Amino acid sequence: MTAPAAPTEVDFHFDLMCPFAYQTSVWIRRVREQTDLTINWRFFSLEEVNRQPGKKHPWEREWSYGWSMMRIGARLRRDGMEHLDRYYERAGRALHEEGLRAHDPDVARALLAELDLDPGLVDEAIADPTTHDDIHREHARVVDAGGYGVPTLFFGDHCLFGPVLIDPPDGDAAMRLWNATTTWLEFPHLFELQQPKTREHSDAITRTFRPYLEARDWVSINRGEVVEFPAADRS
Repeated sequence: MTAPAAPTEVDFHFDLMCPFAYQTSVWIRRVREQTDLTINWRFFSLEEVNRQPGKKHPWEREWSYGWSMMRIGARLRRDGMEHLDRYYERAGRALHEEGLRAHDPDVARALLAELDLDPGLVDEAIADPTTHDDIHREHARVVDAGGYGVPTLFFGDHCLFGPVLIDPPDGDAAMRLWNATTTWLEFPHLFELQQPKTREHSDAITRTFRPYLEARDWVSINRGEVVEFPAADRS
C-alpha cells in the first residue's frame, strides 16, 4: 500500500486559555516554517465543554475569558487569517510564557496595539453578536466529530486530538513528529496511543505551566473534574 501524500492544510482548533494547545501551536508553526503547510485557526471552548450544571454558558456572560478572547480572534480573522495567526501567537505567548493576563480586556487591547492592530477591535468584537456564531459553529464541529478538547486537528474530515506535549520540538524533530502525526491518517480505525503521566511528568507540566497558573483567574477543569497541579518547587 502506497502511503498518501503529506497534508498541505490543517484546521487547528484551539482555546486561547489552554496551555497544551498553545505548546502544540508552537510546534505546528515550526512545521509550517519548513513546509508549505497552511494552518487554518479554528475555535473550541473549554469553558463550554467543561461547564458545570447550573452555571451560565460563556456566551451569557458580559466577558468570559477564553470565549471573549476567541470573539476577538473571530473579528480579526474576518480581515484575514494572518491577523488571527499573529494574535494567537502573541496572546498565547503573553499568557503561557510571560504570565500576562491576556484574558483581561485592557491587556487584550495592549496586545493588539503591539501588533499594530486597532485596540478598538476588542470592544467591536464584544459588541458584535455574530462573533458568538463563529465560535458556536466551530465548537460544534469538534463535538459532532466526537472531540472533547484541544488541540484538535482536522485533515479534511479526519479528526485527531493532539499531539499533547509541553516541549514543542523544532528542526528535524518537529518534522519527525509531524510525520508521525500525519501517518495516523492511513489508519482510520487507530483510535488511541497514550503515555500515562508519572509524578515526574506532572512536575514538569507544572513547571512549564507556571506562568499560566499564576496569571489565570479560573480553575482548570477537564471533563467535569478539577485538574490539580502539584505545588510549585521553589528550591
